[in-house]
Amino acid sequence: MKRSRRAGRIQCHYRRMHRTGGLNLVSLMDIFTILVFFLMVNSSDVKVLQNTADVPLPTSTSELAAEDTLTVQVSGGVILVQGREVARVEGIEATDSNIGGLAQELAYRRSLRTDSTESGYEVTIMAGRDTDYRLLRKIMQTCVDQDYRQVRLAVEAGVRNG
Repeated sequence: MKRSRRAGRIQCHYRRMHRTGGLNLVSLMDIFTILVFFLMVNSSDVKVLQNTADVPLPTSTSELAAEDTLTVQVSGGVILVQGREVARVEGIEATDSNIGGLAQELAYRRSLRTDSTESGYEVTIMAGRDTDYRLLRKIMQTCVDQDYRQVRLAVEAGVRNG
């Protein structure tokens, strides 16, 4: 049986409008590529020191970003270097010599480095507000004796008014 032109047009239109839709992957890939580049570019601006809740840091108003260096942390009666326990705090203040475990760890870390510098290596000390100054001074002296002469004290970023 012969179909009319009108019936053929209707059937063609019906088939065209009732097909399953396709997903345009090219635009989706473009969006994800732009998103990945955006995140890669903006992720390098953030510098965050590892901080634990049991070390209340003093507040600072400095606008300079923190640098990623070797971290010595005084927390809960122990001294940690990059999260590894190297010495206990008890009895350290009474001695006049350097902190043995800290000195050994710093010497080991220095031996792993291939670069040498006249001004010494960099180290960041994280200690709470309630840390005894004599202990802090002994830690700094141990660092200086092991050629870590660029000593920084970690502080918490303060809120700036104005």
